[in-house]
Amino acid sequence: MMSKVKLSLATLNQWALDFEGNYERIRSSIEESSKQGARYRLGPELEICGYGCEDHFYENDTILHSWQVLAKLLVMEETKEMICDVGMPVLYEGTRYNCRIIFTYKHIILIRPKLSCCNQGNYRELRWFTPWLKKKTVKKFILPEMIAIINDARVVPIGDGIIQLKDTCIGSEICEELWTADSTHVQQSLAGVEIFTNASASHFNLRKLSERLGLAQSATTKVGGVYLYNNMIGCDGGRVYYDGASNVCVNGQLVKQNCQFSMREVDLTIVTVDLDDVRAYRGENSSRGISSSAATPYPRVEYLEFGLCMSRQQALLTPADEAMSEPMLLSAEEEIEYGAACWLWDYLRRSGLSGFFLPLSGGIDSSSTACIVYSMCCMVHAEVSEGNSQVLADVRRIVKDDNFQVETAEKLCHEILTTCYMATDNSSADTRNRAEKLSTRINSNHFGVKMDTIVMAFLTLFTAATGYIPKFASRGGTKRENLALQNIQARIRMVLAYLFAQLLQWVRGKDGSLLVLGSANVDECLRGYYTKYDCSSADVNPIGGINKEDLKSFIGHFMRKYRVDELLSIVEAPPTAELEPLCEGSESY
Repeated sequence: MMSKVKLSLATLNQWALDFEGNYERIRSSIEESSKQGARYRLGPELEICGYGCEDHFYENDTILHSWQVLAKLLVMEETKEMICDVGMPVLYEGTRYNCRIIFTYKHIILIRPKLSCCNQGNYRELRWFTPWLKKKTVKKFILPEMIAIINDARVVPIGDGIIQLKDTCIGSEICEELWTADSTHVQQSLAGVEIFTNASASHFNLRKLSERLGLAQSATTKVGGVYLYNNMIGCDGGRVYYDGASNVCVNGQLVKQNCQFSMREVDLTIVTVDLDDVRAYRGENSSRGISSSAATPYPRVEYLEFGLCMSRQQALLTPADEAMSEPMLLSAEEEIEYGAACWLWDYLRRSGLSGFFLPLSGGIDSSSTACIVYSMCCMVHAEVSEGNSQVLADVRRIVKDDNFQVETAEKLCHEILTTCYMATDNSSADTRNRAEKLSTRINSNHFGVKMDTIVMAFLTLFTAATGYIPKFASRGGTKRENLALQNIQARIRMVLAYLFAQLLQWVRGKDGSLLVLGSANVDECLRGYYTKYDCSSADVNPIGGINKEDLKSFIGHFMRKYRVDELLSIVEAPPTAELEPLCEGSESY
């Protein structure tokens, strides 16, 4: 009996509630998977509607439009020779479940609900979904009319079951189930499941990927089998970024891993595995056999007219993929560079705006933000150079120029990043020079302004209303006066930033406005060491989840990689807000 199978993991950049766009990306992945000979195509979690729909999951239209997309997928010719596994919300007996719909041409094999909902950190799944608590139970689901007229049966199975094909057995997990103490794959393996699928929407955290890979590897080290872990990629509407890195493990060894950070909207991972390797691995483990013999039965949904294995001739011509020598793990500095850059790119292209506005102070925080934008421009330039037509189309839509060419990263940076040094009499020539040198190196659209007249206008109004004149501590004022005089400068920068962001494109004779970028690191936020409504207040803050130590490491990495010597003086400079009068002898801006 032939035992080689070709499988496809479709890592997709889906948008919340973009049913038409999501359908096109799913359709494209199915067509390409079919062209490459895959017999099973696995997509990410809730790929039809997008994972980040939040309270829109409460709306019946979200489920209705998901069924409408599924109706179009069910009649795709490519699904005649392939099993497709897609994600969407399903309402069963008045309860909303996060489900996988596993189907072939005009035939839904199984609706598999999520058994464990993630509800910590950034996740709030229990707000919108109920976990399927009826483990090892399959019930009957009556299809909506629009699907029933396409499907070859009006009633299909729903629940915690496994799929028995004529040549192998498949079991499903959904994201969080891999992390739970009693992961489903253990019991499934004892029931003879050889291929485990996991559709996920696991967001990016620094240094998280190694844990994710380790879980998939350990799952199959213990029980044997093929584990397909498919993650979403991109920013689908919320504040998190899904970082891809979909992977395949066989018997505890990592066989395939795709790119962790990508600007491609459809990124396929095709893998060929030999199920005889799984059978041999399990056959050598007598304790597993004893556990299997004692296990309670797992409900099987039979679809015996379909098989995944290649023909004898195909198998002879198609070698199984071998184990990777080591996983592709980036350093924390590289994760900051690529992860924040990809998140910014997704946020910008989905906002409909024309670029970014960044108050650039010459300090390490705002300089880090500028460097991340430049990294984004480098990634965009690389994608366009490699022929990514979608990225080029997005660039032209953002800059409002149908003929724009991304000839260099610097050209793009000048077009979409505006930086501004916002000075007062308390600002030094050193920080001004550092900001100017960095902006020149990355080629941002840079200018400087002095805000003293605005500061004085506020203070004049305060004095007219109260009769009091606040002073800095160095000039005899109290701590309260000193702090208020510092804060008014910082807060004026925020108001000015939004004014410039809204009107600069108008001044330049172009359409649109700009997103304001923030520059407050996580240490400042956790300690409360920042001014509310200053430059920490922005549309997006790409360094808001990064601590100061990691930022310094990132700047060092960026400086070496891109040969930006201008950053050396920024890293070595003592931190200062420059909101109090300069020391005697210091040169003012």
